[in-house]
Amino acid sequence: MENLTDLKAILHSKRANIFYLEKCRVMQKDGRVLYLTEERTEKQYWNIPIANTTVILLGTGTSITQAAMRMLTSAGVLVGFSGSGGTPLIAANEIEWLSPQSEYRPTEYIQGWMSFWFEEEKRLKVAKRFQQLRIEYLQNIWSKDRDLHSEGFFVDDVDIDQALAGFLTRIERSSNVTDLLLTEAQLTKTLYKIAANRTKQKDFIRDFDTVDDANAFLNHGNYLAYGLAATTLWVLGIPHGFAVMHGKTRRGALVFDVADLIKDTLILPWAFICAKEKATEQEFRQQCLQNFTKHKALDFMFNAVKQMSREGATL
Repeated sequence: MENLTDLKAILHSKRANIFYLEKCRVMQKDGRVLYLTEERTEKQYWNIPIANTTVILLGTGTSITQAAMRMLTSAGVLVGFSGSGGTPLIAANEIEWLSPQSEYRPTEYIQGWMSFWFEEEKRLKVAKRFQQLRIEYLQNIWSKDRDLHSEGFFVDDVDIDQALAGFLTRIERSSNVTDLLLTEAQLTKTLYKIAANRTKQKDFIRDFDTVDDANAFLNHGNYLAYGLAATTLWVLGIPHGFAVMHGKTRRGALVFDVADLIKDTLILPWAFICAKEKATEQEFRQQCLQNFTKHKALDFMFNAVKQMSREGATL
């Protein structure tokens, strides 16, 4: 069996894999974590490279052994039980994960976070900075992603440029978190409209409970982003409850705050593109994971949270 050091040799910010599994049994066998599927004629085992994995979502018809959970914990892999298609996580309406237990994670980041968190004014400044980083990331990625360009998404198009510029202006003017949340919601709504127009999907309405492909893909992709955010916060030792924006409405809401750094950039446009192309759920998920790796999403999330931990008190 691999030792603990080997299992954590790959930094979380560099890991490439997220797994969504259904109708299988996850187990430990010969020092590896496998999942077992039962075909009509035989049972098949598939290896999970846990040292290069951040999150595992267990969907319908799954089970996991204690031995497998112990190995996943040793590798620092977060595990969540979800409904079909990766949504929702089975924990009412809250973001909950089975986090690996470790008393030896860094303390500097939670101490830095606490240095500003109890002061409402500083918390608002950090929330604004998160939104600015979110727009900077979108502008950077959309300006160079050729696949998005081929689908008609150009960051310097008038409608996109005006939406982002207006949002940046309103960020500065927001006097409290409620105003900032409303402003953020309006931006995302505008980006939905832009993406629907680019992909010629008329009369799109964002509804978490509808079954059309665009809405289903948005739900699924967002939960993948939540997995990355939860991993980032666990590794850095910051509890999910110390949010800067969503904290008044959701326990564990810092996961939402961190996930928002990448959702509009990497999930939103591809949910509409894949819906237009009649892609399968698996094809959409693969596109999201490819985007996470290609555009170093985890690196960006880690750096953003670490930066705010260091600088929050001085803003």
